[in-house]
Amino acid sequence: MVGLFKNKRQTSMPEKTIIKMVTERGNGIYTWDGKLYKSDIIRACIRPKVKAVGKLSAKHIRSNENGIVTNPDPYIRFLLEEPNPYMSGQVLQEKIATQLALNNNAFVLIIRDEFNLACELYPIPCVSVEAIYEFTGLNLKFTLTNGKQLIAPYEDIIHLRDDFNDNDLFGESPALALSQLMTVVGAIDNGVVKAIKNGNAIKWLLKFSSSLREDDLKTRVKDFTENYLSTETDTFGAAGVDAKVDAQRIEPKDFVPNAAQMQETTKRIYAFFNTNEKIVTSSFSEDEWTSYFEAEIEPLALQMKHEYTRKLFSRKQRGFGNYITFDAYNLSCASLNTKLALQAMVDRGAMTPNEWRETMNLSPIAGGDKPLRRLDTISVDQAEGGEVVEED
Repeated sequence: MVGLFKNKRQTSMPEKTIIKMVTERGNGIYTWDGKLYKSDIIRACIRPKVKAVGKLSAKHIRSNENGIVTNPDPYIRFLLEEPNPYMSGQVLQEKIATQLALNNNAFVLIIRDEFNLACELYPIPCVSVEAIYEFTGLNLKFTLTNGKQLIAPYEDIIHLRDDFNDNDLFGESPALALSQLMTVVGAIDNGVVKAIKNGNAIKWLLKFSSSLREDDLKTRVKDFTENYLSTETDTFGAAGVDAKVDAQRIEPKDFVPNAAQMQETTKRIYAFFNTNEKIVTSSFSEDEWTSYFEAEIEPLALQMKHEYTRKLFSRKQRGFGNYITFDAYNLSCASLNTKLALQAMVDRGAMTPNEWRETMNLSPIAGGDKPLRRLDTISVDQAEGGEVVEED
């Protein structure tokens, strides 16, 4: 991917801004070595959002005085459906949603052909990003996970960001906010694992009433473990000692976190990612999913719409009404009654029959892409007989 695009701009006084990304390799800036995605809690938090973003349907819309046309240019439709030879549009959307959730920044490289038209889109897996401000424009210098570097103009980068605060270009890293919580999670997990391991090992203290030589002491202890603690003996689970020996069992006293501590820490991580247990476990109701969609998925879909539009189209093309949209009409989380109620939208021309059939997981039909309208519904500027009503 590095060889696909080469920057030819030169400058003498660049200004630089660098951010570091959360990666599996770790860059030393986090107490858990940057391996955020390896946490089951983190992965469970971001998975519903990632899958929902992947289900968004990317479309090219042209809206002008001639009407609204969907996917008028084949090259844009193919670009959205198959952005590069290695992944589909759904996979690309899931990839950048994952990077955005882990880093509050996600980058997609735009490859253009000899006519300056976008022909391929590649997500950029990087460990750090450096912003270089030059007289000729803004360049981004990426250090990729394989150690190579990529330099590209900012106008050829689709840049998504969250928690956009202090930095003038990049979203704030979640490292500081998550470091203490992840340290607590790691301590709890290690404590549980250690307690389980030590709980399986039975510890005994043998007290002898008479003094024994060191060799005899070791022999008596070895005989006790072989005869009574070995699972392969007939006496496993039962021990018999005489008056000369006092056998006492020692219980392990490791730190075992209680359920309240674990639940409280998990809730704080859920709150950080703006989710809850019902969303994570897919036990939500229709209204609960709608609230989550409006809080998390819809703002990201709107950001993707604007960023894709301004990076894929020139100002002249946007002036002719071209833009990219990400539809979410596939309401698979809606109840059957809600889906059946959408027939009123079909009757009034707000939805096409095929769009409604897709919500029911049905295949499209011939002629189903044309909007319908019942005969008993007319526009407000028409009378009952069909004549146009003149305004005062």
